[in-house]
Amino acid sequence: MLTSCTIEKRAAAPCPPAHADHPQVQVAAELADGLCAHQAGISPKFLYDSLGSTLFEAICALPEYYPTRTEAGLFERFGKEIARACGVGTTLIDLGAGNCAKAASLFPRLCPARYVAVDISADFVTDALARLRARFPHIAMEALGLDFSNSLALPDSIPLERRLFFYPGSSLGNFTPPEARAFLRRLRKACGPDGALLIGMDLVKDKAVIDAAYDDALGVTAAFNLNILRHVNRLLGADFDVRGWRHVAFYNEALGRVEMHLEARSAQRVRWPGGGRDFAEGERIQTENSYKYRQADAIALLEQSGFEATRVWLDARCPFAVIHAQAIS
Repeated sequence: MLTSCTIEKRAAAPCPPAHADHPQVQVAAELADGLCAHQAGISPKFLYDSLGSTLFEAICALPEYYPTRTEAGLFERFGKEIARACGVGTTLIDLGAGNCAKAASLFPRLCPARYVAVDISADFVTDALARLRARFPHIAMEALGLDFSNSLALPDSIPLERRLFFYPGSSLGNFTPPEARAFLRRLRKACGPDGALLIGMDLVKDKAVIDAAYDDALGVTAAFNLNILRHVNRLLGADFDVRGWRHVAFYNEALGRVEMHLEARSAQRVRWPGGGRDFAEGERIQTENSYKYRQADAIALLEQSGFEATRVWLDARCPFAVIHAQAIS
């Protein structure tokens, strides 16, 4: 019986690459470690395989999901001011680019010299960029499949000068505050001598509004969350039965964050090559945090990480901020 994570022999188990530093081995080890933790967890970056990226695109169109439309409204209302703050002719580096729609909406005003779409789902972002090139043939574009949560090492083909990192939505909230600070410091280093950051940050608001955004009536977010188990099955060789789990999401006001979990509908035994775990009925796997900031705390976090917040554009009705921050020399 697998009372906790154990090592076991399985006939016909796929053999991983021999080298411990091979990306597949590292991913498998990260997933196994997360599933074996006292509070089982899967990093939210694994939500974004090709299907997960498509489902998230659908989430962004839901009436409950306020971040996308609120941020888009800020881009529309303050587009000229944002362009003046950012400048034209930059190398626009879009982190978590997805379908590239947010960056593309700014192209007419930002007029970037180069656009780099970075996403962990390489196939999805490559397809999106192929469509985008036809609309903006004058902009040099490239897709980069990269897990930027761990490393921001960009290829030499991307100029160091005038880098503008674009990190929209509320993705920074997926990091704990210390992780967010460490990530922003890596970002500051990657900015080069004159780089900057244009970032979206979700702010604290009514709990009911936040809860609805992460647990919509149609169940699209539930499908998005459950799909992570299919992704883990492929990456780890696990045997999760998706039907045995339910989506749970809520805003934890005490910790200032949304928590997304998958909860076992009944006792579940999950195995993968070299290990496995038993889950009791009601036991949860945490798949995402999304921290919500107060404006002063958001600015302080940027300043602690080597940036100066030069402009802040706010939606006061549904609190959300778009911030331009210059890298401090």
